[in-house]
Amino acid sequence: PVDMPCFFDYYFRLDSPMSSVEGTMPNIKSAKKRMELSRAANSRNRVTRSRIKTAIRRVTEAENAETAQLHMKEAVALLDRAATKNLIHANRVARLKSQIARRVNDLSAAS
Repeated sequence: PVDMPCFFDYYFRLDSPMSSVEGTMPNIKSAKKRMELSRAANSRNRVTRSRIKTAIRRVTEAENAETAQLHMKEAVALLDRAATKNLIHANRVARLKSQIARRVNDLSAAS
């Protein structure tokens, strides 16, 4: 929080909600529509990313190879869908799939 001196009796904060761009509303109709659409897409993407993280965590926290295999199938499907829709970069998806496959292989080799 940076306080800036002002010529009046009070100080105003640069990080206040009134000074941020997020608090402003566009005047142009197409810009308003784009803002609404981007907010909707942002919330959808947040849900999808959360589902992916949960699926990966289930694979890594699995106790035995069978449950890990089951959770890996779900995680790979979610990751492939995210890569197809450009939600996550394809190389990152490939890396994540490789990591969880290695985890499942380690579990199956241990049992």
